[in-house]
Amino acid sequence: MNFGAPTYLHILWLLPLLALGLYFLHQRRGELTDRFVQSDLLPLKVKANSRRFWRRKAVALLIVLTFAGIALARPQWGYQMQDVKRQGVDIMIAVDVSKSMLTKDVKPSRLERTKLEIRDLLRKLKGDRVGLIAFAGTAFVVCPLTNDYNGFLLSLNDINTDTIPRGGTDISSAIKEAQKGYTKSLGHFKTLVIATDGEDLEGNVLDTASKAKEAGVKIYTAGIGTAEGDLIQVPDESGAAQYLKDAQGNYVKSRLNENVLQQLAYMTGGAYVRSSGAQFGLDYLYTEQISKLEKHDIEQRKEKKYYERFQWFLSVCLLALLL
Repeated sequence: MNFGAPTYLHILWLLPLLALGLYFLHQRRGELTDRFVQSDLLPLKVKANSRRFWRRKAVALLIVLTFAGIALARPQWGYQMQDVKRQGVDIMIAVDVSKSMLTKDVKPSRLERTKLEIRDLLRKLKGDRVGLIAFAGTAFVVCPLTNDYNGFLLSLNDINTDTIPRGGTDISSAIKEAQKGYTKSLGHFKTLVIATDGEDLEGNVLDTASKAKEAGVKIYTAGIGTAEGDLIQVPDESGAAQYLKDAQGNYVKSRLNENVLQQLAYMTGGAYVRSSGAQFGLDYLYTEQISKLEKHDIEQRKEKKYYERFQWFLSVCLLALLL
């Protein structure tokens, strides 16, 4: 026997307490009856029948709660095999892990906020496959396309600014890695979300995006940071925070660069959002854009479909309630 909602079985733990409470209530009721009514004023038969009736009602109440708890847990037995199809969109998420993502104009930092928002985004996915790319001066696939969201989260938690040794922001390499990850996907189901501040761009990004569009990839971009920007804080050898300086000894201030990110999105038929402050934008991209794309069969398998049998237990419950 299986149960569709086994949590409700915990109701049965209350039955011994209820039975004990009813017993003491029954005893108390008998004591009060003996105190206010002399036994010789009531025929013994009537008194016995009254107490017997009360006991029967208590037993019926316990039966009601027992079978109601079992019915709520949805007992199941017997099954038939059914074909189950899972449909969705393939989404590659490319996260910028360059040093500029340590900037704190978006709290707690651009990178940590991005990771938090991606975790929230996963809760909205329903059957979609998702993959993860980390990029800075180069890129590689940290997690290939999968519907194992727990495995994806483990990969997401592990990325940081040390994941890619080479500095810079090479979005072209992220787009190329995404295309490699889509080798088994149909053309019009390829989606790439790029989360970056858009600084220190390398390579010919627009040419790469144009080729990606020809391959059926839609690019959605999330610009992380503010136009005003902030100084970049990096940990020193002891772990203490210090401000990053350039080769001339000047403090480096990172600002959001939106122009290229907007062009990437628009030329491939995607969308751009600015992610700063309370409105981060990844939810919007998925809810208003990606989730409305045409879906394809991601997985097809046979699954046991169990027959619901709660009706039998509910019938006993109702009968005891009527009694």
